[in-house]
Formats: sequence, C-alpha cells, structure tokens
Amino acid sequence: MSGRDGRGPALAALAVVLGWLVVGALAGPYAGRLGEVATNDNAAFLPADAEATRARELAGGFVDRQTTPALVVYERTSGITDADRQRVATDAARFAEVPGVVGPVPPPIPSEDGQALQVVVPVDDAEGERIGTVVEELRDITSGDRDGLTVNVAGPAGLLADLIEVFSAIDGTLLIVTLCVVLVILLVVYRSPILWTFPLLSAGMSFALAAVLVHRLADADVITLNGQAQGILTVLVFGAGTDYALLLVARHREELHRHERPWDAMRTAWKGAAPAIIASGGTVILSLLCLLLSNVNSNRALGPVGAIGIAATLLVMLTFLPALLVLGGRWAFWPRRPRRDQADPRTENGIWRRVAGFVARRARRVWLVTALVLAAFAVGLTQLGATTLGQTDLFTQRTDSVAGQQAMARHYPAGTGSPATIFTSRQTAGQVAEVARGVPGVAAVRPVNGKRTGPPDPDAPPRVVDGRVQLEATLADPPDSDGAERTIRDLRAAVHQVPGSDSVVGGFTAINVDTADASRRDQNVIIPVVLVVIAIILALLLRAILTPVLLIATVLLSFAATLGLCALLFKYIFGFPGVDASFPLFAFVFLVALGIDYNIFLMSRVREESVRRGSRAGVLAGLAVTGGVITSAGIVLAATFSALAVLPLVVLVELGVAVALGVLIDTVVVRSLLVPALAYDIGPTIWWPGRLSRINGEREARDAR
Repeated sequence: MSGRDGRGPALAALAVVLGWLVVGALAGPYAGRLGEVATNDNAAFLPADAEATRARELAGGFVDRQTTPALVVYERTSGITDADRQRVATDAARFAEVPGVVGPVPPPIPSEDGQALQVVVPVDDAEGERIGTVVEELRDITSGDRDGLTVNVAGPAGLLADLIEVFSAIDGTLLIVTLCVVLVILLVVYRSPILWTFPLLSAGMSFALAAVLVHRLADADVITLNGQAQGILTVLVFGAGTDYALLLVARHREELHRHERPWDAMRTAWKGAAPAIIASGGTVILSLLCLLLSNVNSNRALGPVGAIGIAATLLVMLTFLPALLVLGGRWAFWPRRPRRDQADPRTENGIWRRVAGFVARRARRVWLVTALVLAAFAVGLTQLGATTLGQTDLFTQRTDSVAGQQAMARHYPAGTGSPATIFTSRQTAGQVAEVARGVPGVAAVRPVNGKRTGPPDPDAPPRVVDGRVQLEATLADPPDSDGAERTIRDLRAAVHQVPGSDSVVGGFTAINVDTADASRRDQNVIIPVVLVVIAIILALLLRAILTPVLLIATVLLSFAATLGLCALLFKYIFGFPGVDASFPLFAFVFLVALGIDYNIFLMSRVREESVRRGSRAGVLAGLAVTGGVITSAGIVLAATFSALAVLPLVVLVELGVAVALGVLIDTVVVRSLLVPALAYDIGPTIWWPGRLSRINGEREARDAR
C-alpha cells in the first residue's frame, strides 16, 4: 500500500469493498429468514433443573404424544342453543381432521351458566412452530357468520400462534422501520446526498453477516433463537453499527482537515477511533455473553445472538466502512467537503464549545445538580412492579387468544383447559389429591385415566406409569395470572409435605413460576458479573482505577433514573400492569453496556487530549470535539430501539422505551454534563493511580505558579 499517487491504497480499498459485496450477496438472503429457525415455546426455555421441567419429562410417559391444548370457546350471552351445539359438534369433527391435531377431540364442556361451550383441541408438540399454522386452520374452521355466536381460539396453543404472528413481522416490518429511522437521522446529521449511504450500507452489511451466522448456528442447534432475541438483534446491529460509523466518520472528517490524502486521513482516524470502538463493542459483547450464566434458556439465547451481531458489526465497521470512505474521498462529504486547512474541529460547533465553557465555570454545581436530579427520578423505582405478564396483558392490542381467555374467565373456572399437573406415587395419590383440593385457588382435582376421551370423571381409575399417577388440578384463576402463580406455590408447598409422595407439580402456570424464579436468580448473579467485566475493560482502556469506578457509578445512577421514569410512564401513561420478570435484567445489560459506550467514546478522547493539554483542558477539549457526534449517535440508538414499539408486544415495547429513554439520558445528561463536570472538578486525580495522574498533577502545579 505504497505509492505517492495513492493508487495502491485505493486499489486495496477497492478490493476490500468488492470482497465485502460478495459476502453481502451471499449473506443477504438470510436477513429475511431468521424466523425459520426461531422457537417461541415458553416451555423450551425452562431451566433444566426446574420442577416444571421434571413434570414435563414425566408427562411424556402418560401420553403417546406430548400436546399443547388449543381452547376453542363458543359464547352466546343469551344462552347456548341446540343449533349452536350442532355447530360445535360439526366443528369438533373437522378439528380432528386438521393435520397436527391429536384426535379424537374430547366432547365440548358446557359452562354452568349455559352461555358457553369449550372444546379442548390437543395439538401435537412435535409440530413446533407449525402450531401456529394448526391454530390458523382452527380459526378458519370457526370463522364466518355464526348468527351471534362468538368463537375464539385461546389456550397455550392460541397464545403461541399469536406470538408467532407478532414475531413474523420482525423480518419485514421491524427491519423496514429500523432502516427508515436510521436513514432519516443520517440525512439530518450529515445533510449530504452521498455520505448517508456509507453508514447505512455498512449497517446493512453487518446485519446480513450477523443473520447468516445466527441462522447457521441456530439451524445446527448450537444456539437457540427466539422472537425476542431476533427483534433485539435487528435494532442492536443497526443502532450500534450506526453509532460506530458516526464516530469513525467524524474522526475521518476531522483528519481530512490535517491530511491531503484521504488514505492518510483514514489511517490516522482509524488509529484514533478504533481503540474506543473496539472497547465499546467488546464491552457490549462480554456483557451479553454474561447472559450465558442465566438459568433461563431464553436469556441465554439472547447472549450469543447479540454478541454475534456486535462482533459482525465491529468487523464490518472497521474494514468495509473505512474502505468506502477512502474510495469516496472528500467528495463523499459533498456539499460540505472538508479542506486541508488545519482547522480545529472544536470551533465548528459553537454549541459544544459553549457547553464546555459552562462546565468549566460551574463544574461542581453542574455534577451535584445533575446527580440529584437523576437520584430524584430514581425514586420512581418504587412504582416498578415486576411480575409475569398475563396473557391478557401481554399484547398491546386485543388478539383472538386474549378475547378467548377473557370469555373463559366469564363462564368457567379460569384455569379450565390449562390445569396444573401433579405427578405422585400411586400409594399416596389419594392423600395428595385430598391435600390439593384443600389449597385455596384450586377449583377441582381429578386423576388422569388412560383414555381421556370423555368428560372429566373424578371417579375414573388413574393410569399408572412406573409407579406414578397423574392428577390434574383446575385453578380458579387464569393460568397466567398472579393469583394462579400464588396457587401453584401453595400447591407445591402442600403436596411436597405428603410423606413418601415425591410429588412434582408442573403445567403452564408452573412454567411461568419457575421462569420468574430463575429470572430473579439471574439478576442477582449476572448484574455483578457485568459490572466487574465493564470495570476491567475500562481500567485497561483508560489505564486508571478511579475513572472506571466513577464512570460505572454514573451509569448505574442513569440506569436507576431511567427505570424510575419508565415505571411512572408504564403505569400512568401507557397503563401497563407492570413489567415482565426478565425486564430489569435485559434493561440493565443494554443500558449499562450501551450507556458505558458513550463514556468510553468521551473519556478515551479526553485521555488522548489530556496527554497533550493537561487533565482539565483535556476534559473540555474532549467534550467539545465529541459532543456532536456522540449526541447524534445516542439519538440514532434511541430511535432504533424505539422501533420495537411497532411490535404489539408489551415486553418489547417496554424494553424499547427503556433503552431509548436511557440512552438519551446518558448522552444528554450523563455524558454531556455529569461526567465532564465530575472529571473537571477532580482534575488530574481522575487518572489515579496511572502515570498520567502524576504527570498532569505536576503540570497543573507548575501552571498555577
């Protein structure tokens, strides 16, 4: 890559671009096929040692095939008619003929008030994601004019079908919305008809590379992909990728003022920006990989999927994007082409020069006031109710499964169709059943016989498998409600006390209970590990101990303030009943890992400037020169995560709002005011115990004399 005319570097850049375009052509089709290898069955994400997992394994011995029930609810408030019963019987016969339905379909169950009929349709678990297709066929059978008879398909299978429909929008709707958001922001930031194409093309290349890697690994069962991880991967790659691109482009533009040839400018810009970008990406990758310590398989799924996305983004942004910029030269910035004039980039944006001056004049007051304001926002954490969102609260709109669940709650014991399952020894089955009936919240208990083709019969002889029998406990509350979860905990406590029973309680509600318990355990284990990982990376990058401690403290304060504000927004503006048990951990990983990114971008430049100018002058120079690009990066990331709101799922809407709000707080308040003011007030000691602390301390002492 020599040659005074620059043809060598240009040819090298062209080769890199062409190589990546070949990769993109091969990987591009996979960007729309991730849904093929995604799984969204909540039972698949259970901890291996959970009681509900053991119950699921035992259940396999009592049936020829594992099934997931679809509950078809027929409702007429004026009372079910004979014509209605005939329609239901006809539908049930057609249900049994649907591929994937395990027949025969049991007879309909009438409600005590005579206003509803319920048909339990067992769907083969081996269908996997095709359960959604089976449910759609059931809904097609029950569609059409029913002369005032309303029909809904609910239950675990109906819920899974609605989730699959939501996640199917990720490959299309979410990707398009994310692309449009990034495009608009890049146009506003660069005000160039050319330059915006480079970051967007690079982000698209990053996503294509990540998609093919995730698809291949998920298809080979090396990693697990679910709809939640799939959606987060999309916004994470485009958001983080655009952030890294903004930082590199800004540094390249700055160096074009100092170098004649674009290659020389890029070489200097790459050396200056790459360590911060690599440290930032490494922080996010290692933080996400900490999710592998999770007991919940869905959390573990997000870890490698997100890490692969960030790793692919780093690779593309540090190779493909620089090559594009070298080929584009100064014309890429048209009509605002940078000239070689030795201009100081700090003078190009008077806003950030004035912000730096404001911080210098009132440093202590600034960091004290901002810290107090963030602490006040954090008080809202008292309103953050962590729970397992029920089926009727899971979606932002009323789906068919939600309507069916509400209809069942009006006419049946709410747990009908999704009973708790109890596996116990044959000798203690009667005693366990009696104890279970005495648990508040249990509406009925019956043994499971061999046929299971007729209406429930409490006197039917139980089927015995390996000395165990299975009991079904119908819950009084909806199976995904807080009340049902309390009942499961009470039921387990009661039956476990029966001597010699070796009882195991499982079922749909038990899965939610065990998942929530594992989520709380994960928070206590993973959050401290993430903090230690981030502290080590910051210490290595900044060659100090005090700075990483202070930066982590500011990000934790920002995280608490964000969750406090979110709690108020979710409760009083959005009307959400609470947050899912996994929300605090996901919010922490993304907000802390991504929030520390902006401090890395700032403080790595501050350290660079401090070596030349001194600590306090370096703080002001670093703030002035990075203010615009970091704020733009924060807006991009916030906007891309807010795109999750297009998916009608409360969990993803809450996560998108939290990350967007947290990133804005980090960039506008923490990185622009709190951190610079704190670093300026502390002075050279900020680099303790590194050599820079001593050198700059002596320099400022000499200047003071």
